[in-house]
Amino acid sequence: MRVGYADAVDAFLVDDLPELPPGPHDVVVEIGASGICHSDHSVLAGEMPFGLPLVLGHELAGTVVETGPEVTRVRVGDRVIGATKPSCGRCWWCVRSYSYLCSECLPLWDTPRYSLDGGRSAALFCGLGSFAERNTLHELSVVPVRTDLPFEQLAILGCAVNTGAGAVFNTARVKPGDEIGVIGLGGVGMAIVQAAAVAGAARIVAVDPVAAKRSLALELGATDTLDSAPGAELVETVQEMTGGRGVDISFEAVGRIDTITTAYRMARRAGTVVTVGAPDSGSKLDLGGWEAVSSAKKLTGSLAGDALGDRDLPMLVRLAETGRIDLARMVTGRIGLTADAILKAFDDRDGIRTVITP
Repeated sequence: MRVGYADAVDAFLVDDLPELPPGPHDVVVEIGASGICHSDHSVLAGEMPFGLPLVLGHELAGTVVETGPEVTRVRVGDRVIGATKPSCGRCWWCVRSYSYLCSECLPLWDTPRYSLDGGRSAALFCGLGSFAERNTLHELSVVPVRTDLPFEQLAILGCAVNTGAGAVFNTARVKPGDEIGVIGLGGVGMAIVQAAAVAGAARIVAVDPVAAKRSLALELGATDTLDSAPGAELVETVQEMTGGRGVDISFEAVGRIDTITTAYRMARRAGTVVTVGAPDSGSKLDLGGWEAVSSAKKLTGSLAGDALGDRDLPMLVRLAETGRIDLARMVTGRIGLTADAILKAFDDRDGIRTVITP
């Protein structure tokens, strides 16, 4: 079975590994499509704190082909989407509506799955490891969905759309009439634009240096686009567009310190700043202490959209089926499961989402 994994920092392999039989609570999923996210590249580059070796890929859609004897969530033949943040529903965090911080998540992520040469083992990134032809996952890591949407569209729901839309619906709770700004128009940023339009935002200012992305954002719900580089000029432009105030809510969907700082300063006083992109784990955000206090702004992270997979993924499927969120136009590239193709996709800055398909 072909599997793509980070063997060490900057060392990516696609190799044949033995298939894994399911344990009592495991399911075997035939992977119909896997999205390629910048977070996968960040792990490979050593910018995120995950141990290697690690099977990469965490945007997954496919079909259950086998289950362990104690599985209750799904049955053979079910179509499923991967849940990047599995939740048990019983722990301290889950019962207090913080299911995205479930105490069972990290143990599931860290579970060794594949045995490699030299006595080493590899876990699955986000418990999914979707760069594979099929994989054996814990049942909490999949959400069954009843839909005829193509796998390539369902796959990007698992991270890009769930994260971006969740930042709008769950973290920021955008209201009708809000003015928002979005820095970064990759898969997550484009999902933020579409979800904000669904939520009734009156102004959606979308920022990205790529003209084609800005053009698509306008078609998907943005009211204004800017190509300014992060910094004071961009902040001044946004303030001019909003009566000198700044936006009610700004979203950073790039994962860089300079863009987080700009997003903070784009927001009005007493506004909300949502960091969605994943920066290098060693980077530091430097804001003036007086600025932080006197601006009265709320700075918050959004972890995988603060989403509950069982609730949010079926909701997003319904929005896609009714045309409120356009998934088809977010898929801008399709590749096979090869190391060269995946590495090339990591370097693509012009597309929205590339997916691996059979």
